[in-house]
Amino acid sequence: MWFKNLAVYRLPAGLKLNIPALEEKLATLTMQPCGNMDRETRGWISPRGDDRLLHVLNGQVLIALGMEAKLLPSSVVNQFAEDKAAEIEAQQGFKVGRKQMRELKDQVTDELLPRAFVRRAQTWAWIDPVNGWFVVDVATPAKAEALLEALSKSVDDLPVKNLHTELSPATAMTDWLLSGEAPAGFSIDRDLELRAADEGKATVRYVRHELEGEEVAAQIAAHLAAGKQATRLGMTWNDRISFVLGEQMEVKRLTFLDILKEQTEAGESADEQFDLDFALMSGEVAKLLADLVAALGGEKAAAI
Repeated sequence: MWFKNLAVYRLPAGLKLNIPALEEKLATLTMQPCGNMDRETRGWISPRGDDRLLHVLNGQVLIALGMEAKLLPSSVVNQFAEDKAAEIEAQQGFKVGRKQMRELKDQVTDELLPRAFVRRAQTWAWIDPVNGWFVVDVATPAKAEALLEALSKSVDDLPVKNLHTELSPATAMTDWLLSGEAPAGFSIDRDLELRAADEGKATVRYVRHELEGEEVAAQIAAHLAAGKQATRLGMTWNDRISFVLGEQMEVKRLTFLDILKEQTEAGESADEQFDLDFALMSGEVAKLLADLVAALGGEKAAAI
């Protein structure tokens, strides 16, 4: 159980979770298979494939949102609609109009949906009431928003808020590059994106590229002097976790290094191994997030 990407949110300090009540609320929006005319469905599923919608370990909670979506590309709908339009044109002797073409596409969609293939996916979220974190394992904001939307529909007393720090990630990452020093506990890795602030948004990327060489360092310094800001930066925390920090506080391409995974003893069963991995992952990521927030100047005080 190792998260790969982190969309990070905040929970109120000292939150007391009522586990049975939370599971009961999630049960009001469980995953249902796509019906014949459904384009997609979403709902809560068991993280471990049993009858529980919550997986709880040492006060840490894991939930999962299941999704089913019909695969019906617009190119397929257009092709079938064009074939039908050609038949109608041959019968009526004149070209199908725009309104009739839209109606044909709607008709084709209704005919093809029941036969379309279904793609299944799931999104994990980790609730840490001890340290006040709510973390979704997603690479795009849209997927995080889909899970939060489902959460708001089923749970009315779990106030998840955006995380705001005193320094924006872009400002902090730019400062670290200018000073040539990473914050305490962190080191700079081999991924970097620099972007201009003007309308052109000129962008320079270094991917898996050594940044400390004299030539590359000079290039980066010139870009920063020209007004570009760092919008993505590869980093390693305490030689334990590598990641790429983004300008919107997204943490991507999380890699748990060997020195960390060596601490995980082999479980006697798949369930035991899952729990060992989840315990280690949640414990380490909670510490990483705390240090990262500190490196960004701490959390911004809420407006009164």
